[in-house]
Amino acid sequence: METVVSGIRSTGKLHLGNYYGAIQNFVKMQHEYNCFFFIADLHSLTTHPTPVDLHSNVKQVLVEYLAAGIDPEKATIYIQSEVPEVTELYLYLNMNAYVGELERSTSFKDKIRANPENVNAGLLTYPVLMAADILMHRATKVPVGKDQEQHLEMARTFGNRFNRLYKHDYFPEPYAFNFSENLVKIPGLDGKGKMGKSEGEGNAVFLSDSPETIRKKVMRAVTDSGPTEENQLKPTEIQNLFDLMQVVSSEDTLTHFEELYNKCQIRYGDFKKQLAEDMIVATTPIRERIEDIAKNEAYLRQVNRFGAVKARESAQKTLKEVREIIGFKRI
Repeated sequence: METVVSGIRSTGKLHLGNYYGAIQNFVKMQHEYNCFFFIADLHSLTTHPTPVDLHSNVKQVLVEYLAAGIDPEKATIYIQSEVPEVTELYLYLNMNAYVGELERSTSFKDKIRANPENVNAGLLTYPVLMAADILMHRATKVPVGKDQEQHLEMARTFGNRFNRLYKHDYFPEPYAFNFSENLVKIPGLDGKGKMGKSEGEGNAVFLSDSPETIRKKVMRAVTDSGPTEENQLKPTEIQNLFDLMQVVSSEDTLTHFEELYNKCQIRYGDFKKQLAEDMIVATTPIRERIEDIAKNEAYLRQVNRFGAVKARESAQKTLKEVREIIGFKRI
């Protein structure tokens, strides 16, 4: 089976964007591919260098991976920092990554604009660490969003450069992989961009949110004064809410509110109430599993140990061969 690698940073709880944009596909992939799904705690330090409780953040993502349906018997679930081989490969790849190409990374430019007080070396070499995560398992398929495609291209560059410099056709080329035919982009509730952890609590609906919390968040979502012409184009903040409804609601429900909007008869209060209730229906089974799994410390330790062993088996094999190719030998 081909190998798939993907990870989610441990910077907070998982939300609908993580679930519908990634994890739902992870659950399907695990039956057809050799999957490695990791919790990117090292990556999280690039933007959150002094987390209040890194351990709890990591544990939360592990719990939510399991609650969302990732099966540790089918896929390898592991914590990035518990596979030290990744950081050694990261070091070797850094030797052949050039400052100029790293500085041209769109993500790096965006991050330094957003956080000019935290322009650290880890932020600059983020694409190299991501390449190490992928190349460590010699993956050929990587589920990524549009914002990560440049990083994936850089991972191919670093792997191919290693092959060329050391005259070994060792690392395969990893490519973007989407298990579903249609990419799902989950917008946030703030009327601007995609749902995300860093855009503020009110922007994201988390998988662990209570029904009351979901209702409050959705009712506060940005809207306008309503359509003034029949069949008019929806402004971004309204289209975002309809896009969310398309994901969590039935086709009949969506059609009903589309027709009301097109006839200038929509009442946003009713629309938001329906959207909130459908989100609650969608997340309740996951939230209940989150609450149950979080209590089972023995199971979480077992999953963590099992995943670390499997991930390190793969990583140690790769690193042994990489060291030999570079020329590290015992005297």
